Amino acid sequence: MFLKALKPKKLKETIFYLGASFIKLAQVLATRSDFFSKEYLDELKELHDKLPKMSKSDFEDVFKESFKQECFKKFENEPIASASIGQVHIAYLQDDTKVAVKLRRKNIEKQVRVDIKILNFFNKLFRPLFSYYTKNSIDAVINEFSSMIKDETNLTIELENLKKFSATYKDSRVLFPKPFEEFCSNSAIVMSFMDGFRFDDKTSLEKYDIDFKQIISKLVNFYTEQMLINGYFHADPHPGNLLVNTNGELILLDFGMVKNIPNDSRVAIIELIDGANRGDFETFVRANKKLGTISYEAPEALMAQFSQKMFDIFSNDNLSSESMQKLAFEVLESTRDLPFKLPSDAVYILRVSAIIEGLGTTYIENFNGVKDILPILKDNLPKALGVKTTISQIVLDELESFPKFIKNLKQLVAKGSKGELEVQINKEQLEFIKKDLKEYFGSYLKSLSFILFGIFLIFYDDSLKNIALILVSLGFIRVWFIK
Repeated sequence: MFLKALKPKKLKETIFYLGASFIKLAQVLATRSDFFSKEYLDELKELHDKLPKMSKSDFEDVFKESFKQECFKKFENEPIASASIGQVHIAYLQDDTKVAVKLRRKNIEKQVRVDIKILNFFNKLFRPLFSYYTKNSIDAVINEFSSMIKDETNLTIELENLKKFSATYKDSRVLFPKPFEEFCSNSAIVMSFMDGFRFDDKTSLEKYDIDFKQIISKLVNFYTEQMLINGYFHADPHPGNLLVNTNGELILLDFGMVKNIPNDSRVAIIELIDGANRGDFETFVRANKKLGTISYEAPEALMAQFSQKMFDIFSNDNLSSESMQKLAFEVLESTRDLPFKLPSDAVYILRVSAIIEGLGTTYIENFNGVKDILPILKDNLPKALGVKTTISQIVLDELESFPKFIKNLKQLVAKGSKGELEVQINKEQLEFIKKDLKEYFGSYLKSLSFILFGIFLIFYDDSLKNIALILVSLGFIRVWFIK
């Protein structure tokens, strides 16, 4: 029996039928022109903002719940965009201000909770089949995804995200809608209407003579500022949320997914990029360990060799995207037993990276993060690291830090003389120790249980002594072979 691939339209309909959570997961795939043919992409792109709209009765119920009094001079019932969580309508306030109104789908919170239960059910069902690291990675993805999508269904959270994000990046030269808070609620957001076309609308970019390389450079620079400098980023930049106006300015919409990156993770990402840029794969591997994508006990030399192979593939200008994928999967297949992980902090970082790289493939043949994005990131590394760029700044910084260095040195010597020095262990090291102890003592406990059960059988029933002898022997053999 052979499995047959679903036709593009049937695949889209199946994903929509599965519900909001599965649509969110599939939206990343809808940017990957290096993975899918044009026929599939044309259908999958509709998952961003062209899903079936709410029924008339559902729409009327949500509208009445959201707006208790007459807020609009005119309201267009036909939505201009319809996505997994809600749909967007054009309306006009009483003073003729044109606005965009986002309405949450009816009962979407219940549907999301059911989706999460389904995901957790299948995770528990297939959990025994996965390795230790795969189990942890799947748990991290589901937990992070569940938390985020539940927040997305509360439009009050999105409103607060929009306000904070707009204030944080007011000087970024990227445009954001302005909210009208007096009309907003848990089920609706009213904001200024932003006129533009989708980031992946090739025809419009060419029509208005907008250079895509400049646009993708602007986008990568903006995400560098978000993720590497401020540690606060928009985690859902798919083409339905990313517009370009006729002046070539970027417009960012939909602030349901906004994430903070812990400082340790932010620094690890910077070191990872720096190591990749310099071809220092030992630094690259150590940074991955700090980020948690490679387990603490992974052999650095082997991982550096693996990283070198992958970078050689993706930086080769003579390879097509198909050849790159084939070679990369061959290398990955040879390292399937290596301890890779996906910690919760990395889930949305990788999602954003995949979406942005996918957008690049729309316009640039053989576009990939190593070859096309690294040079842009390199220019931002000094700023992200907080490096001083002039001699006077460096000298002043050193002079300011010198008294603190002397104070710390004195404290170190004093603690050493008193025998009070402490060793700090990071969470990755603790996880490794916990796993090692669990495996080590777990084996002894299993062996001890065989021996004790065997002794119990002898006292319980003398006729079972042969079985008891086998169990006791198995227990001692296990102890003998434990290393």
